[in-house]
Amino acid sequence: MERINGNDLLNLGYDENKMLGIALQINKKRTGYTRQEMLDHYKAVLENPEVYKEDKVFKTLAVALLNKEELLAKTIPLRETAETYRVYGAEQIEQGAIDQMNTAMLLPVTVAGALMPDAHQGYGLPIGGVLATNNAVIPYGVGVDIGCRMALSVFDLPSALIETKLDWLTDIIIDHTAFGAGNGFRGKEKSDHSVLENPLFAEHAFIKNLKDKAWTQLGSSGGGNHFVEFGMMQFAEDDEVLGIKKGEYLALLTHSGSRGLGATIADHYTRLAKQICELPYKAQNLAYLDLNSEAGQEYWLAMNLAGDYASANHEIIHAKITKALGAEVLAKVENHHNFAWKEVLNGEEVIVHRKGATPAGKGVMGIIPGSMATPGFLVRGRGEPEAIHSASHGAGRLMSRTQAIKTYTRGTLNKILKEEGITLIGSGMDEVPMAYKDIHTVMAEQKDLVDVVATFHPKIVRMADDGSKED
Repeated sequence: MERINGNDLLNLGYDENKMLGIALQINKKRTGYTRQEMLDHYKAVLENPEVYKEDKVFKTLAVALLNKEELLAKTIPLRETAETYRVYGAEQIEQGAIDQMNTAMLLPVTVAGALMPDAHQGYGLPIGGVLATNNAVIPYGVGVDIGCRMALSVFDLPSALIETKLDWLTDIIIDHTAFGAGNGFRGKEKSDHSVLENPLFAEHAFIKNLKDKAWTQLGSSGGGNHFVEFGMMQFAEDDEVLGIKKGEYLALLTHSGSRGLGATIADHYTRLAKQICELPYKAQNLAYLDLNSEAGQEYWLAMNLAGDYASANHEIIHAKITKALGAEVLAKVENHHNFAWKEVLNGEEVIVHRKGATPAGKGVMGIIPGSMATPGFLVRGRGEPEAIHSASHGAGRLMSRTQAIKTYTRGTLNKILKEEGITLIGSGMDEVPMAYKDIHTVMAEQKDLVDVVATFHPKIVRMADDGSKED
């Protein structure tokens, strides 16, 4: 059956409130009706809900409509007007992401916001959205892949090894990484790490059931846009802070998050937040938890555990590959997004959500990747208050995964990779470079937010070969 959307129901006379959400949920189920029959029933239920209060398909909607005033009385109202916020690279950002950010700025707990130049539409807060709130945390403002991060190791090896030892470096990546939703390590391949000793794994009623999954997936990289890459790290001048001289080095760049652990935590607490915090329909994915509440504290602890776990994944990957190389690490930089921090903004403590945005406080190091065939950048934050001390987390998607698969062929991708001298291991067609915005344009839009320290050119890239999303 052709999908019925919110606009279809609005045209029938439904208001943009909880009733609309309930109606759309019904449409997701197998009803046996055609699209037109469904629309006819939706109209009839709205006009005379009493008739449908025992109907097996429309009962929930009919009862909700009959108790509309009582249900809506529980809804937390949004502000009538919102504070303005800074949009970086507005010309490149789709209207859907702008609309989502506008809604987030209407939350009663919102203090400030900003939109990064790689922004695109997501769930709740747009990807690339930064939102500061008053003592409240939004699970979908953090995101599903909690604590997703970038990690970079610069080695005391020349970048020329990528050409002279290509097969050796390729084998190292294949032998010491695992990709794909649900995948991980078994038996003696499993890694140990102190993160598994976190008391939540023993004491928390919900988290303790996730320990086996967390152990199995420890040190792996998941699906979607996660990667492990060898590349050429180019320092145009000496960097005294990192202690690295001008030159070109072999470097390892990884992108991964909290795997199934984080995804399960996100799903559980998003559902809980929606039960506790009933917002108008257009803002329902921004449901928040008060940090003074038991649920808010539970989520905060779980979120931080997922962040620590994501960091452990990178630590293990880098340790395995560094050992296989027999190299010394000259510098290591790591930063994360999809997280919430307690920070001070304009003299008050706030909760800063960075969903697909990089911390860029004064002097803070970060990595902003492009795509499998375009450069990434090692950056140092400038601490711009209007950006809430943030920057982009990458180039940002230009088109959806589905659109990319329909638009480009493997032949087109292979031609680009050959021209750029890139060896690709795995990857679905949804991750083709053309599916992303121009990283150079994105960097130009945030020149006031970060300073570029060095440039990373990917040369050997491994990604999930099934095009899978995160667990």
